[in-house]
Amino acid sequence: MSDPLILAIPSKGRLKEQAEAWLADCGLSLSADGGPRGYSGALDGFERVQIRLASATDIASALALGEIHLGVTGEDLLGESEPTEKARLIALRALGFGRANLVVAAPRSWIDVATMADIDDLAHLAMARTGRRLRVATKYLRQTRAFFDLHAIADYRAVESSGATEGAPAAGLAEIVVDITTTGATLAANGLKVLDDGLILKSQAQLAASLCAEWTAQSLVTARRLLSIVEARARGRRIASLVWPAKQDGLARAAVSPFVVPGDPLRTNGVLAANASLFAAARALTDAGVGPVSVTHPTYVFEATSEAADRLEAAIRASDAKA
Repeated sequence: MSDPLILAIPSKGRLKEQAEAWLADCGLSLSADGGPRGYSGALDGFERVQIRLASATDIASALALGEIHLGVTGEDLLGESEPTEKARLIALRALGFGRANLVVAAPRSWIDVATMADIDDLAHLAMARTGRRLRVATKYLRQTRAFFDLHAIADYRAVESSGATEGAPAAGLAEIVVDITTTGATLAANGLKVLDDGLILKSQAQLAASLCAEWTAQSLVTARRLLSIVEARARGRRIASLVWPAKQDGLARAAVSPFVVPGDPLRTNGVLAANASLFAAARALTDAGVGPVSVTHPTYVFEATSEAADRLEAAIRASDAKA
């Protein structure tokens, strides 16, 4: 296979299941080489796409190094990239799964500590009394430092965590933590609470692209085809098609015009409307005496262009120009 487009997805856990479900929902059937435990595969109908399975952390690194073209990984991991690495990446689509929050958490026993300002006061006090900085355990060193800088907190020391971060205070390795959480249950089980203003990032899975991968004309064509399917499925999930009798087209056009999806021309006896305005559009039609009006939800809504592919190609051109 010449000029393959390499797409990486998570190799294990809930994120793997969600990524595979997302592909299946888009009509993209994944087959893994070597069975369910294989670490490479293919997409049915896409001979020029090679699937790689890797950890979400490794996918973020591979994107920055240009080892893969596209990858599904967490926004929190992309945010932890070095500035030079971030310049080599572009997030193309938020995927709506893998949601989690990156937060600052302190011991629940600290009843007078609820905000970052309280942490600052405590850090000053600890430094004055003991000469030691407040320790913050985390796997997210760059985002932690940026957030603490934002709150002008200097009397702390970031301690890189290699295991279960939430257990660091109980183990005496740190006083507070910066960690990723979905429900907060694990933090609570370890005697920790999230600070009132301790939200650093609302993360979710992202479809991201590498700007330093070897992009050929063929791989860009393949990427555009793949992205157009992903976008068409996303539109199909949020849009409804309303159809009315052809003889009532004039009345219907006037009644429904405020609810037309931007960029969608009023077609003969039918229109696309956002799900959020579906009932208002139907009411406007019935108030105008138009009926019966049928509603269907399209699986895909394709457009002539792909916004994500256009952004990707523009970013690649800009990156090449700087090189």
